[in-house]
Amino acid sequence: MTRVYVYTAGLVAFVAATAMIVVSISEPHWVSYSVTTTKGETLEKHIGLHKSCSSLDDPRCRDFPSKELCQYGERYFCSMWRTVGFMASFAIILCLASLVAFVLVMGGGKYRRETGWPFVSALLTLVSVVEFIIISIVAYLYDHDDQFTIPGWNLDISWYLGTVGAALSLLTAAGLAVSAYLLPPEEGYEFLNDPIHA
Repeated sequence: MTRVYVYTAGLVAFVAATAMIVVSISEPHWVSYSVTTTKGETLEKHIGLHKSCSSLDDPRCRDFPSKELCQYGERYFCSMWRTVGFMASFAIILCLASLVAFVLVMGGGKYRRETGWPFVSALLTLVSVVEFIIISIVAYLYDHDDQFTIPGWNLDISWYLGTVGAALSLLTAAGLAVSAYLLPPEEGYEFLNDPIHA
């Protein structure tokens, strides 16, 4: 059955995954454009889930997708991108719920640790599924939307952080499940040495 040290290791891993997911959502670095002009100037544009930042704009950062973009034949892109933003907010709520579940199960004694792992693992799996959907939609839009066909666009650090966070969350869920089946019960019976056949 799952023990305190397994839950502790899982909690540490999931806190790291949550941090990666939060940073990936808050930073506008999902898809980026960078090109150097003949004069040696570097022009950059970074797109996040809710805003974009460009070296050419003033103010530097603006809401994304903009109303203008969504009115000129990009309604499909805007709908998908806004869906990703909504799912990212949902992923944060699931992360917080998972952290609360970890604390409740760890602090609930032996019985709760032995019986609470399916709930915690299910929440962690749900977090990873939602995050994998997010990164898949962004990758699909990057590959198929016309605005990214110009050379210089690439998936950026937020996309990679989201991917690693989702994978780490899934591995943590799998680790809890495996430990529940492979580890002996906590404070279980111990076999005594047989003095006759020793």
